[in-house]
Amino acid sequence: MPEPARGTPAPDLLRPAEATVPAAGTTEVPADEAPEQAAESATTPGETAVPAPAAFTAQPEGADRELLSIPAGERGDRWVAAAGDLVSRRPTFTQQVWDTAFLDTETGMLVHKANSGRIDLGSRSAADIVTAVAAVLPESVERLYITAGDPWHRDADRFPHLTDAVADWLNQPVPCWTVASGKGQSKGKDRLAGHFVHERLPVGRWQQGPRHLELCAIGSWFDAEGADPLTVRDTFVLLWKTLRDYWPDVVIMGSPARTGRDLWSRTIPTKKGAKWADGYPVMSSEIRGLLHATAGQGRTDLITPPHVPEQLPQITELDRTFAYAKHTWQGAVGIPQRVTAATFASWSEQEQILALKQPSHWQIRVTVPEGWNHVGLLPAPVTGEAGWAYPNQPGRTFTTWAGGAEVHLALANHLTPWKIEILDGLAWESGSPLRECADKLKEAWNQLTALAHFHGDERERMVAHLASRAVRSILLYGIGSFAQRPRLTTGTVPIAEAHRIPTGAEIIGNDGEMLTWERRTFSPDPYAHPEWAAGVWSSARAGLLSMRMGKDEGSVGALHLPHDSIVAFRTDAIYTTASVDWPYRGKPGDYLKKGYLPFPITAPTTLTELMHLKSLGRAFATDHAAGLETALRAADGDTDMAQQWLGDRQEA
Repeated sequence: MPEPARGTPAPDLLRPAEATVPAAGTTEVPADEAPEQAAESATTPGETAVPAPAAFTAQPEGADRELLSIPAGERGDRWVAAAGDLVSRRPTFTQQVWDTAFLDTETGMLVHKANSGRIDLGSRSAADIVTAVAAVLPESVERLYITAGDPWHRDADRFPHLTDAVADWLNQPVPCWTVASGKGQSKGKDRLAGHFVHERLPVGRWQQGPRHLELCAIGSWFDAEGADPLTVRDTFVLLWKTLRDYWPDVVIMGSPARTGRDLWSRTIPTKKGAKWADGYPVMSSEIRGLLHATAGQGRTDLITPPHVPEQLPQITELDRTFAYAKHTWQGAVGIPQRVTAATFASWSEQEQILALKQPSHWQIRVTVPEGWNHVGLLPAPVTGEAGWAYPNQPGRTFTTWAGGAEVHLALANHLTPWKIEILDGLAWESGSPLRECADKLKEAWNQLTALAHFHGDERERMVAHLASRAVRSILLYGIGSFAQRPRLTTGTVPIAEAHRIPTGAEIIGNDGEMLTWERRTFSPDPYAHPEWAAGVWSSARAGLLSMRMGKDEGSVGALHLPHDSIVAFRTDAIYTTASVDWPYRGKPGDYLKKGYLPFPITAPTTLTELMHLKSLGRAFATDHAAGLETALRAADGDTDMAQQWLGDRQEA
């Protein structure tokens, strides 16, 4: 029989015409559960296959990439439905508390409740750490946060990628312990199975009979900024006490994402007669797959020479404070209406504008207007790790998906309206499914931020600061958790037995004898709402370009800066060479001048170089010694020039 090509859909696959799905992982959200890589030949009961990509063709990085479309006619209309019996309802149980300890693997300092001391961690291997802490901690301790040391990077020099080093560290055998299976857990116990491999934020899970131990990186909650384990412990205590004022039954779970979803679930209406008291319906697996494939997260866009000068006069980082909290006042509820091109064209201009301002997701054909001389406004799908580009060349045409907030901005921006052709879309009823939870978290964040500024004790200020960062992570990653990643399954079969490849799989390898296949499925998650995550992300990207401030305060954002001053976008931040004096009130969504280097520097050409400048800029803005060192390097050792720059900084 003919050999299937790499990237070929498996036999008997029903898929939409001209449909493709981007590589998994476009949703940039830390998770505690890695995609599983197990050789299976069928869907796990209750799971639904995601439409597979079309035939694979090797393309260079940055080439145009085709996105999934809703099938035409009745078949596509059937996508626009709820997922059977999946409904988001308020839980009827309380989460169980995990006994938790904190360990600095650099110093060996271990803290559990009121007890602390130093222990010998040997070589800092997983085996040595698990054995050492298990010998001194009560068996009730199930979670251990690593506050410093990153022991999973101890042999990083031996591996080409950090992820490989982490996987090797986690998978080394631990005497008398096995990798946790997740079995035997009770309701309210968020105990998961297996290790989660991540280059910076791994999670190791082991068990020894009935005893379980989960080892987590503190970085999923906040950058500990050198805080010792006692300070980190006090941070979690303060976090719990603060959240308890808003959720009396709050339990801090293993990650900010799981904590955020649990807190949100306890704001679902229950009052008889209240709208959505019966729960929020979950979209069909097809719509969830579409949103996963077509709704990116934060904008990452580095503008390099010759589009900016090779030598920048200066650089400033403008970071939006608690940005996602600004965009939770409105959200999609119910089953969406499918809006075809013909339907949209039949509406009046007022109806079209109203639809774009409602929670919505649109397939569009975009043309950059002639004479356009600023940054790109809409994401275009491209191959490569970035996944998205933002074309701004006049006359450039591309097809993409974007949220209503971005589409409306492109049509109504104050510079030049873009040409947008609506091809298809989904429009939801406007509601406020996230508002109560987000408002409570914003209040908690305000309370902790004020404490971090005004408390008389320096250590207590640090505790409050870290707790405020934890609240930010709960909202940020809680929103991301609604996106729901597909479960990835792989397997191999002989070429002659290609018929055994499960429906919905994609062939990703062919060595002439064996076929390797990959399949994405969605588990029946009653809290999966990618339409909410997509709406917040779209609004945040639009806010990065233009946003109205308060009365008489005008507008801010990249479109209100000189076109040739924009160096980069990084999720919620703009990097610019312009001198900016935007009002900052400390409210969610406001732009904070977080770092700056007020002297000539070489333009970054990679994200690594940009992140280096970010670190230098923040150090220069906040720390005199670090600022002096940075200024001296930039001034080639000219002390007078460096001191002048520092004086300008202090005066500003």
